[in-house]
Amino acid sequence: MILIGTRDARDTATFAQASSGATPAHGGLFTPRDWKRWNDIDDLLKLPWALRCAVILERLIGDEFERAVIDEIVREAFDFEAPLVRLADGSLVLELFHGPTLAFKDFGARFLAAVLTRIPSRGPRMILTATSGDTGAAVAHAFWRKIGVRVVVLYPRGRVSPLQERQIAALGENVSTFAVDGSFDDCQALVKTCFADRTLSADLGLTSANSINIARLLAQLLYYFEGAASARKSGVAGRLVVSVPSGNFGNLCAGLMAWKAGLPVHAFCAATNANDTVPRFLDGGAYEPRTSIATISNAMDVGAPSNWERIAGLFGHDLTAMRAQLRSEAVDDAATAAEIKRLNSIGYTACPHTAVASRVLRTQLAAGETGMFLATAHPAKFMEVLQPILGRTVEIPERLASMAQRPVLSESIDTNAAAFVTRLRALV
Repeated sequence: MILIGTRDARDTATFAQASSGATPAHGGLFTPRDWKRWNDIDDLLKLPWALRCAVILERLIGDEFERAVIDEIVREAFDFEAPLVRLADGSLVLELFHGPTLAFKDFGARFLAAVLTRIPSRGPRMILTATSGDTGAAVAHAFWRKIGVRVVVLYPRGRVSPLQERQIAALGENVSTFAVDGSFDDCQALVKTCFADRTLSADLGLTSANSINIARLLAQLLYYFEGAASARKSGVAGRLVVSVPSGNFGNLCAGLMAWKAGLPVHAFCAATNANDTVPRFLDGGAYEPRTSIATISNAMDVGAPSNWERIAGLFGHDLTAMRAQLRSEAVDDAATAAEIKRLNSIGYTACPHTAVASRVLRTQLAAGETGMFLATAHPAKFMEVLQPILGRTVEIPERLASMAQRPVLSESIDTNAAAFVTRLRALV
């Protein structure tokens, strides 16, 4: 796999280089140079989950990893399911929260951890990531107690749920966490500043675990194939429309990469909360990132989504082509709460992000189409949001309940980049 920079094609990297922390010299992100359309999709969709994952990854990174190693990575990273559930109203839900931290980010974080342990490092390795909620938990748990790896997670103070915060910040040992007085965009800006400093990156062996790391996206495109395969097994033969809760837009980008390879998805819905940078653009406005707004679907509170430039590149920056494949809509908190109630009335408990995707799917689905939305996190992670809306508690799985009593170990910082760099160096 040859990767090129989204802002300058002269910037190139291998998958191993980009996964290990290499970033484009001219800014932006690394993205695959070419996407070949596979002519055996029907056969791929008939394969069992683990085997299909290995076959797809061999096509993508088989020039750098032997098949036996890929098989090991798959067994290590993807040892949990992504079941498809049919609701009483006929819609389909692909549940992506059955991993260790009960969020879809487990797919990418565990894959990245499995990959990096198989790529030699010449010095220290520091995993540096910003999170609006679930990424930090998945990364912290995936790399916890890994020899020779220091994990550093930044999150916006007061903008993640209490259970999310404990998943992120209660592990300690090789995991250091910082509660930032600001938004997710502020956290992301600090991380980008660090990676832009070539000397700092080299000295600390910086590697990103955000969706700016291409390894995250390759892991996530795998479950889109699983969703399509499960839909076919359940008898869906019509046009499939997939609604994706979108914040930093890595999840949607992974789905579009799968589509470019031939996955039979008729259209995607970019479902956002009040942070509507992309819906405004697709509706005909200019692409104008704004300061993020705090909502009840906090993991999507991103005003400047990093992955949008990858998505724009997949379409050759052709707005007409984007509009042909992408439907989009922003959902405010009142509509999100109403959708949580509606889903509850038909027997399904959804987290706020999942509810946003469900709501957009219902409004965007046309006659003759079958809709599938992604459930990205277990609802118990957002008890403080759901209990007032539903008037009841949500059962907390044991693996989550066990974190609730652990103390938060994070350090408070402001958005001063120079001070953070100094603190970062002190961790080594």
